[in-house]
Amino acid sequence: MASRPIVPQQPRGEAGVGGAKQQPKKNVAGEARNRRALGDIGNLATVRGIEGKPNRPITRSFCAQLLANAQAAAAAGNNKKQVCVNVDAGKKAGGAPKPPQKKATVKPKPVEVIDVSPDTQEDDAKPKQENNPIIKKKDGEARSGKKAHAFSSVLTARSKAACGLTNKPKEKIIDIDAEDVGNDLAAVEYIEDIYKFYKLVENENRPHDYIDSQPEINESMRAILVDWLIDVHRKFELSPETLYLTINIVDRFLAIKIVSRRELQLVGISAMLMASKYEEIWPPEVNDFVHLSDRAYTHEQVLTMEKTILGKLEWTLTVPTPYVFLARFIKASIPDKELESMVYFLAELGIMHYTIMYCPSMIAASAVYAARCTLKKTPWNETLKLYTGFSEPQLMDCAKQLVSFHAMAGKSKLQAVYRKYSNPERGAVSLLPPAALLL
Repeated sequence: MASRPIVPQQPRGEAGVGGAKQQPKKNVAGEARNRRALGDIGNLATVRGIEGKPNRPITRSFCAQLLANAQAAAAAGNNKKQVCVNVDAGKKAGGAPKPPQKKATVKPKPVEVIDVSPDTQEDDAKPKQENNPIIKKKDGEARSGKKAHAFSSVLTARSKAACGLTNKPKEKIIDIDAEDVGNDLAAVEYIEDIYKFYKLVENENRPHDYIDSQPEINESMRAILVDWLIDVHRKFELSPETLYLTINIVDRFLAIKIVSRRELQLVGISAMLMASKYEEIWPPEVNDFVHLSDRAYTHEQVLTMEKTILGKLEWTLTVPTPYVFLARFIKASIPDKELESMVYFLAELGIMHYTIMYCPSMIAASAVYAARCTLKKTPWNETLKLYTGFSEPQLMDCAKQLVSFHAMAGKSKLQAVYRKYSNPERGAVSLLPPAALLL
C-alpha cells in the first residue's frame, strides 16, 4: 500500500514555495482581516436584550438563567406556561472556516389566554393588560377600559325602572317651626313633646259608639243639634276651640248617659256654656243661651245640667279635640288662605256628622288631605307624613267620607256650615266642586 507523503501545514500568511509570502486572497464574504480564529466559532454569540454584554458565551448556566427569566415573565401575568428557549450551538464540523453566526434567544410568543370571570369581579383583581403582553383582551370588552355590563344586569335595571323602583331622590322635609324660634308663645322647645302627648292621650277621652245605646236619639237628631250649635257659635263670635270642645263634651256625655229627646238641646246649651267658660275671655251668660233656646229651658235647668255633665265627665275638660291637631297639620301643609278655609270647612262637616269611629287626629289629617285634593294640590308629602303621623292610604276612607259630605252640603237641609263657608271672607270654599278623585 503506497503511503502519502505528509506535507506540513503552512501557517497563514507565509510563503508556500520559495519562502515567499502569499498574498491574501479576497473572499466574497469579506476581507481576510475580518476573519476570526477557528477556536472562537460557536463559542460567542450576541444575546439580544442584555445590555452591556453583547458577546457573552452561551454556557449551560447562562442557558438555564434565560429559561428561568422566561418562566418568571410568564408567572407575572398569572399564566404559568412553560416557555421553551431553543439555543443552537451553531458549530459546523470540518470545511473551511466561516464567520461566526450570531445566535439570539428566542422571545416567547404571546400566549392567548381566555379569561372567564364573573361580572362582579373587581377591577383591581384583574391583571393589567397593558403591562402584561401575554394577556389577550376579551372580545366583548371595550378598548377604552370600560367595564362590560352583563345582559342580566341590564334587564334587571330596566325592570326596576319600569316598575318605578329606581332610587329616587328623597323629598326634602320642611322644618315648620324654624320661623318661630324667636317666638316665645310658639313654644318651639316643647311643641314636639306636646303633640306626642296629644297623640298618646287622644283615645283616653274619646267617646265610643253610643247611638245604638240611646233609645230616643239617632244620628240625624245629633246632626240637627250640632248644626244649630254652629249657628249659635257664629252669632256669639266665639273661638274655634270653643266649638270643637262643645261637640266633644256632648259626645262624651251621650256616650255615658241616656238622654231623652226633649233634653238633647239642653245638653247642647250647657256644653257650650262650659266650653265658653273654659276657652273664652268673655263667655256668654246663661240668660243669653236661654234666650237663644226660645226660653224652652229655664236658668236653673241650664245650671243643673251643667253640674250633671261636669260630674259625669269628672271635670275633665282638657282634652285633645280635632282643632288641636288642625292647627298643627295646617301649618305643616304650608297653606294659603283658601286652603286653610277649605280644611276648616271639611273638618266642621266631619264633626257635624257622626264620625265617632275616627280619632280626632285622623279627622284633622283627612280634612287636610281632602282639602288639598279639592284644590288640586299635591295630596300628601313627606313633611305632612312626618308631622301628622299618617300615610296616604291610612287617610283614604275618612277623606272619602268628608268629600261625600261636601258633595251633599249644598242640597242638605242642614245649611249652617255651608252658609258659613260660602261667605267671600272665607273664600267661598263651600261653593267649589268636591274632589272628584275621592268621590
